Amino acid sequence: MKDELRPSFLRGSPALGPGSFYREALGIVVPVMLQMVITSLISLVDNFMVAGLGDVKMAAVNVANQINFVYIIVVNAACMAGGIFLSQHRGASDEEGMRQSLRFKLIVALAIAAAYSCLCLLAPEALIGLMVRGNSQGGAIVAEGARFLRLATPSFAPFAVAAALGSSYRDVGKTKAPLVVSSAAAALCTLLNWVLIYGELGAPRLEVGGAALATDIARFAEAAAFLAYAAARKPAFAFRPRELFRVDARLFKGILGKSAMMFFSETAWVLSETVITALYNGRGGAETVAGMGAGWTIANIFFMAFGAVITATSVIIGSTLGAGRLEEAREKGRWILFGSFAFGLIVGAAAAASTFLIPIVFGNLSPDAQVVTKGLVLVISAYIPIWTLLNAQFALSRAGGDTAMGVWVDVGVTYAVFLPIAFGLAGWTSLGPVALFGLAKLSDLGKTATAFWWLAKERWVRNLAEKA
Repeated sequence: MKDELRPSFLRGSPALGPGSFYREALGIVVPVMLQMVITSLISLVDNFMVAGLGDVKMAAVNVANQINFVYIIVVNAACMAGGIFLSQHRGASDEEGMRQSLRFKLIVALAIAAAYSCLCLLAPEALIGLMVRGNSQGGAIVAEGARFLRLATPSFAPFAVAAALGSSYRDVGKTKAPLVVSSAAAALCTLLNWVLIYGELGAPRLEVGGAALATDIARFAEAAAFLAYAAARKPAFAFRPRELFRVDARLFKGILGKSAMMFFSETAWVLSETVITALYNGRGGAETVAGMGAGWTIANIFFMAFGAVITATSVIIGSTLGAGRLEEAREKGRWILFGSFAFGLIVGAAAAASTFLIPIVFGNLSPDAQVVTKGLVLVISAYIPIWTLLNAQFALSRAGGDTAMGVWVDVGVTYAVFLPIAFGLAGWTSLGPVALFGLAKLSDLGKTATAFWWLAKERWVRNLAEKA
């Protein structure tokens, strides 16, 4: 009787799907995971090189990248919004709908890039200053961080182009091209970092400025490679550059309408993450900022689990819904949710084991910074299974155009529970940065429960590609 009262997508036994289903999913996500791991490993090498400049300069680059993270999340939200429709139109074999979805991604992402570029050029000191209030070495961090942010501004527009095109290949299940292009760009960035930060091969020693310029060059190369590949292979979603503004106003408005709440929830989430980052940045000096930044660099390697789950869910569920196979989508949705948590347990264990390498990789950081790094990675490893499941829940909801769940979870739980806890701990205790972060994140258990409650409504079981 109880099983009959449960929503249909949660019914059935076993909870995990057949091996053939997960083999299909792995065929989609392995290139995504490889891309993210390679990119994160190269980012680790980049941070290793910046760490050689000392805690202050390492902290400055990390704070600047924390601010850039807001931009990256908002651009990726635009790409996810277009991707929801691109995947479903692919399932319906509607090539014009696919092209319109890519136009949406490019136009919105470039508009965001233009606005963010102006902000970083006009007020980088103010942005960096907000992130290090109360830090005992804040002045030095602000000076170096603002310099990095100004010099890195040219990279924002090409990042938008690369994100739109790369995500579109993943939306249709073609994950090898983004793997090759983005990995090559990351490798180029690492080489240029070595040359420009330390003045190798006869180049000037630019230190923090060299890291920014390396990012600029690599981003332009990445965007150019994606454009050239699309021109040569002509995927179903591609169009000529002069056709960028040849939009279907009805569909464009529809994507905006369906994605408005997703933009809101993603922005609310990333702002909350920025706030807690600013809170723990103030618990000490440069060693705190550098140590937490190094910890996140290591953690990003294992966050490949999130991108893998999101991509698999978007492609498999989006295409199934777009083809009108709603009952099959329910069943696959259940398999993805339970499988993602099991996958997260494995990845979390690997993250915990990686702490033994911290003294080797970040030996240039101060001992205090290394302690912070180890503590953060251990806390994150404990949360990875929950976060992997949570990403699967979001991806499942969004695959069917149900973006309202993000408001309930990211806005509701985050602003009603997470931020009050974070501010309370920061104001009324002397907890260190790792403990502050770890305790505040207990609210994510509430997020997962709320997401299950929302998914049970099955508002995501819809065919968005069906003609009205």
